[in-house]
Amino acid sequence: MPNFDVYNKDGQKVSEVTLSEDIFGSEVKQHVMWLVVKGQLAAKRAGTHKAKTRTEVRGGGKKPYKQKGTGWARQGSSRAPNHVGGGRAHGPKPRSYALSIPKRTRRVALISALSLKASEKKIYIIDDLNMGSIKTKNMAAMISNFNAKKALIIESKENKEVVLSTRNLEKHKWLPPEAVNVYDILKHDTLIMNVSVAQELDSRLAKPVR
Repeated sequence: MPNFDVYNKDGQKVSEVTLSEDIFGSEVKQHVMWLVVKGQLAAKRAGTHKAKTRTEVRGGGKKPYKQKGTGWARQGSSRAPNHVGGGRAHGPKPRSYALSIPKRTRRVALISALSLKASEKKIYIIDDLNMGSIKTKNMAAMISNFNAKKALIIESKENKEVVLSTRNLEKHKWLPPEAVNVYDILKHDTLIMNVSVAQELDSRLAKPVR
């Protein structure tokens, strides 16, 4: 069972907490993380692209010129794909890019991402994340105590001080524990959370997926 140092907001070690090795010390499966990140990015695509076909382009009802005697190839409509201003053949249509990723795969990928950050010593567990006031400057100062260039703050949405103090920081992001995902973990170089959140993630991911 790996022990993690617990810090105060000034970056000083105050105690330790024990977390499951199966969650924070597991084998890092890069391909599984890649699959899940691919699925997350695909789901973000709007898929609203649309090109008009020759039946949807306005005009072109009249035959552009007579069938024979012009020296030109026969044409039935000026809105055919080979004409300027015509419809497009085999153009894009609205579709969903979402990929079906099994729950077990998403769980393994999330465990791999947390284990990767733990092996890099980029998970900082704080004894108390209550800021005392809604102040972006105080949040930025707390993050700088851990030398984080791009931090992901994982904290309950009930802690409005953290939520509101983080939202104006350009490089840092807040997420509630239930919304933690592989993409955001890998996108940020440092994870910051309090003891209860770390234990919540530990117990939730330890449960087998049905």
